[in-house]
Amino acid sequence: MSGAAAAGPVSDAGAAAGRTVALIEAAPAHCENCGSALTGRYCSSCGQRRESPVHSLWHFTGVAAEDLTHADSRLWRTLGALLFRPGQLTREFLAGRRVRYLPPVRLYLVISLVFFLWASSSHDKLQVLQITDHGGTAPRAVVTPFDGAFGTPLPGESAEQHAERVCSSGVNYDGPWRERIQPAAHRACVHMVADQGRSLRETFLHNVPRAMFLFLPLLAGAMMLIYWWPRHYYVEHLLLFVHNHAFVFLLLLLAGLASALLPALAGWISGGATLYIAWYLYRSMRVVYGQRRALTLGKLLFLSFFYLVSGSLMLALVSLYSVFTL
Repeated sequence: MSGAAAAGPVSDAGAAAGRTVALIEAAPAHCENCGSALTGRYCSSCGQRRESPVHSLWHFTGVAAEDLTHADSRLWRTLGALLFRPGQLTREFLAGRRVRYLPPVRLYLVISLVFFLWASSSHDKLQVLQITDHGGTAPRAVVTPFDGAFGTPLPGESAEQHAERVCSSGVNYDGPWRERIQPAAHRACVHMVADQGRSLRETFLHNVPRAMFLFLPLLAGAMMLIYWWPRHYYVEHLLLFVHNHAFVFLLLLLAGLASALLPALAGWISGGATLYIAWYLYRSMRVVYGQRRALTLGKLLFLSFFYLVSGSLMLALVSLYSVFTL
């Protein structure tokens, strides 16, 4: 009885091993993607994984689980380093250890795309700052919702007619290049009033990611002036800004989602994210450049001032461009 009982598990294990060997042998000897000869689990020409032609439900489930949790573990490793290890991705890339992580440009593009999609779907309604001058008294500034800032259409008046009436009396530019600016300003005003500012909002959010491609190289140029000695290559500074901006977008996205789920803690979440960003930027500069704490802090303060001024100018130019291209 004991011999018979032991024979069952042994025979089952042997059968399972036989099926595994049979599946491996049944796998194609040539890559099904490019036709190259296979010498291992992955094709040496295109990188496709060697798979058995038998695709049962269990086999499909196993492959899907591996794809989500292990096959491209670079994603989770990259996001973990991006969030919790300031400067590591930049330092690893410059040291030539790149296969473990996602490429920096691809990482930035994906995260920024998700961030701006979220921003465009979760933004607040536009508001208008109205400044009224009462002669000798101090001007009065009032913030009102965009949809109520220009009144309501008159009886029998369409939205387009209402926008034309409001803009005809409200847009009067009399400065340089009036013959070009006045028609463009009037046309933009009609668009904004007619659709309650939706076109302006969408155009602005569409143009900001494009402007960032010009803004990041500008910041990298400023970093070359700050870190002029010892000498660093321009690409080193640009790579640091690519990684740091990807981190900021990802953290703001996570903080926004957390605030939406926990509205009572929104203030604490926003404050914590702001402090963490400040520490992260300081630490990333320390890790990548390796200079003293006081010197790094001074350079961060100077860079923050430059970022604030140039960033405000960039947003102002993007706003004007968005208005005049409606």
